[in-house]
Amino acid sequence: MLQKKMGLLWGICVFGVILGGCGNKSLLDAKNPVTIDVWTYYNGDQLTAFDSLVEEFNETVGKEEGIIVKGYSQGSVNDLETNVLAAVRGEVGADEVPNIFAAYADTAYAVDQMGQVVDLKDYLSGEEISAFIDSYIREGDFSGEGEIKIFPTAKSTEILVLNKTDWDVFSSETGASYEDLADMDGLVETARRYYEWSDQKTPDVPNDGRALFGRDAMANYMLIGSMQMGTEIFQVSGGRMTLDFDKETVRSLWNHYYVPFVKGYFAATGRFRSDDIKTGNIIAYVGASSGVSFLPEAVNISDTESYPIEMEILPCPKFDGDDSAYAVQQGAGMVVTKGSEAEIFASVEFLKWFTADERNIDFSVNSGYLPVTKTANDKNAVMDNGAQISDNMEKMLTVAVDTVNGNKMYTTRAFETGTRARNVLEYAMSDRAAADREAAAARLASGMSLEEAVAEFVSDEYFDSWYEDTLKQLQAFEN
Repeated sequence: MLQKKMGLLWGICVFGVILGGCGNKSLLDAKNPVTIDVWTYYNGDQLTAFDSLVEEFNETVGKEEGIIVKGYSQGSVNDLETNVLAAVRGEVGADEVPNIFAAYADTAYAVDQMGQVVDLKDYLSGEEISAFIDSYIREGDFSGEGEIKIFPTAKSTEILVLNKTDWDVFSSETGASYEDLADMDGLVETARRYYEWSDQKTPDVPNDGRALFGRDAMANYMLIGSMQMGTEIFQVSGGRMTLDFDKETVRSLWNHYYVPFVKGYFAATGRFRSDDIKTGNIIAYVGASSGVSFLPEAVNISDTESYPIEMEILPCPKFDGDDSAYAVQQGAGMVVTKGSEAEIFASVEFLKWFTADERNIDFSVNSGYLPVTKTANDKNAVMDNGAQISDNMEKMLTVAVDTVNGNKMYTTRAFETGTRARNVLEYAMSDRAAADREAAAARLASGMSLEEAVAEFVSDEYFDSWYEDTLKQLQAFEN
């Protein structure tokens, strides 16, 4: 009987939401405010920008309507995921489930499978939904039936970051141009030229050429590169993944990353490629647009010697393929968890306020993220907002906004083993490249030529072996 009553109540409430009944401000009372806990992974400038807006909301709309928002940074993305899952599972020592938490699709999907995620489509009008960039809204549609399980709040894409100071020296002596970095073939060829040019600077020391390029987020490289060449590696429908690890496509990915890496044209030494820019190990890399606030201002030659550098930001190099107009969509959205109708309504009220154009632009320019609505994701709207932004931030926003508006934004749909499958793409090629480059460097030191040192690694047989091993790993995640 109780279940029947609850079902009837829920049906009445949903109908009321559609008519503006349950989802209305009468649920709130300024004299008895609802407290909403929000968990994020924000740190540094991002956390400062978020906390500032939370304070503004609490002092204005929240005070008037009876909503108090409390933000809590959980540390890293992994820490946030761990803490959210522990809370949802009710583990000993875990905190209560937050009303809102920042999440990427795989984490949101996992919590949704536990029955704890609110479908927000009933709390947003058609006009409100259409204001967001379409692909951002689709990211939270796990069933493919139009549900909204992730509220877009801040996104990022990928950019090519260049140490312009050192590039200009190379360019003036070789004639290399930014246009050479527009596609993957040009990038690899330019990296070869840079290696040979730098090697010639020390004729008495053979094979000491320097790497031009590095890359963060190898999974993005594999997924987006494949899409640009007409292949979707993880094809997901209704939470089920079908694998398409096309060998010809993967060989092209291999030839444009692994091969130049083992030859020394590409490199990855620090935790992030911005670290490698700072130490002078590379002069260019592809990374997240949201990392712009961490770009170095100097190259540290030693503990006591450094020189200042100017940064340039360019669009990511692309593969020439069936549909090259694909770009990375990344950045967590916000997930609203099950609670009272007042808590859910208050959560949505805050998120709608937070993503209004002016405030979303404020958060973006102060944190390195991109606005999520169609009208805010505009260079003029961003530049006219009145916020003080750095030169690097302005360069990033110019390139990243064009990237979002001029491409098909892509991120994989969520599935149960998505995180583990993505980790295979993240490390399978990059770890092998790093290990084999070390072996090749040892061979160079013993007196081998570059061609001799890498001959084993660039053979068809070597690729075939790696491909079959990686294919088997990925096939284990099909469901």
